[in-house]
Amino acid sequence: MNVTHIPTTPDDSAAALAELGALRSRPPVLPADADLTPVLPHSGGISGTWVSAPRNPAGLVATETGVTVYVHGGGFEYKNPHMEQVMAYRLSRATGRPVLAVDYRLAPAHPYPAALDDLVTAYRSLLDQDVPASRIILAGESAGGTLLLSALLVLKQAGDPLPAGAVAVSPQTDLTLSSPSIDANDGQDFVNRAVLDHVRTQYLAGAQPDRAPQSPLHGELDGLPPLLLAVGSKEVMLDDARRFAEAASAAGGNVCLDIYDGMPHAFHATVLSATPLPVATTLLRRVADWVDQRDRSQ
Repeated sequence: MNVTHIPTTPDDSAAALAELGALRSRPPVLPADADLTPVLPHSGGISGTWVSAPRNPAGLVATETGVTVYVHGGGFEYKNPHMEQVMAYRLSRATGRPVLAVDYRLAPAHPYPAALDDLVTAYRSLLDQDVPASRIILAGESAGGTLLLSALLVLKQAGDPLPAGAVAVSPQTDLTLSSPSIDANDGQDFVNRAVLDHVRTQYLAGAQPDRAPQSPLHGELDGLPPLLLAVGSKEVMLDDARRFAEAASAAGGNVCLDIYDGMPHAFHATVLSATPLPVATTLLRRVADWVDQRDRSQ
């Protein structure tokens, strides 16, 4: 396992907190060069939005460029389509691929496994339309990070071709809420144990929290594709990311864990700003470099 501590300063932490607060009152603007034209005819009947940034080579189709599948956060319960489009745009620039932002069903009206089923179906729709698995990247944050890790377990179990890699920012991997950082980082984060308990209750609706794929940490983690996990050191879910990275690495996986010093949960959202903070620029560059490495290894 490759662990990288991304250094920041108290000023960086304060700036990130201020920017996260400002996003609530000053929504980000989707850049004018964003292309929302659908790249493929369908997504398996699952609602979704295509977003492409100019880095994608002109004239190439998805079977050549590949696709990044974006899975938004929001505690399995909320969505913000506009912010998700901007995040998809940033990911498209970073990964050099058009992005399919999956609009999965939400709890509590649609508890587990509805969202997971939607993601798996959308992924399989890409394979059905001749996008090579080796040219697909999964990326998501928070609950979206959980879902994409769960999806990898489902796809592996079913014998589907697995994507080239997956990027999970601040994922919750153990719905038993057993990670020490939940209490150790209490008061340093936007999230706390009460929030996590609400999230799992709404999402699981009676499903067992100590079972996979809903709790990815409890699955068989051998045979997964390369993983990039990013998390803030002040997050209550720091150890969810760390424990999963350790377990996947012990199972023989290629795992990179980036820990951003002083950052809380949702720090990744600072990439939405028109002028991203240094921590956001670093995150996007890390994603871009990691994806380029995956492409060169094909």
